[in-house]
Amino acid sequence: TAFNSLNHDMTLTEFKFIWYMEYSHRMWGRVVGLAYVLPAAYFWRKGWLSRPMKGCVLALCGLVCFQGLLGWYMVKSGLEEKPDSYDIPRVSQYRLAAHLGSALVLYSASLWTGLSVLLPRHKLPETHQLLRLRQFAHGTTALIFLTALSGAFVAGLDAGLVYNSFPKMGERWIPDDLLAFSPVLRNIFENPTTVQFDHRILGIASATAVTALYLFSRKIPLPRRTRMAVTSLLTVACMQ
Repeated sequence: TAFNSLNHDMTLTEFKFIWYMEYSHRMWGRVVGLAYVLPAAYFWRKGWLSRPMKGCVLALCGLVCFQGLLGWYMVKSGLEEKPDSYDIPRVSQYRLAAHLGSALVLYSASLWTGLSVLLPRHKLPETHQLLRLRQFAHGTTALIFLTALSGAFVAGLDAGLVYNSFPKMGERWIPDDLLAFSPVLRNIFENPTTVQFDHRILGIASATAVTALYLFSRKIPLPRRTRMAVTSLLTVACMQ
């Protein structure tokens, strides 16, 4: 088998480390699920949830269950042994990206719902500049989400090991094997070089968009809380 060929020298201690990492992740996921479902059931029974909030709670709990199912589906792909293949066993990069994307949606929806309850929404005049800022923020959010998903493909294909120089990839700005696979569309999702190249471009684009969003926000009179949020976003983008 592929395991015997690639991991014949693995010790019991090394195997236990992998096993406990996976076990801890599963247990933590179940704890997170209970942290959603149990309080939701209690608040629902007590009648403390408004009609719109009930819809949000059902959607969040449904996302939690879907996330667990998607995680199992992802791990399952790494256990399927391919005939005549001696490559390193790995999960499908498509399922890994779906699992990460689902987690990001769940986290963002939870944060948005919680902040909507805790912090009242500011009543601001709907100026043209404010509308543009909101559209810019939504576009930046989508770009960051796409960048994170591309990172899942980098992880799933071990694409980070292909080139370890920056800003060039090896000796070139655009590597020779960028479109080595056929048909061309396969390169975007299955060619490690293309996947790393795309992730670099998306990362630079996201950092640029966040910086531009921050600079544009400085021209508009905004509440202190909003300014803190935009400044924090720029800080985290620089750290990332």
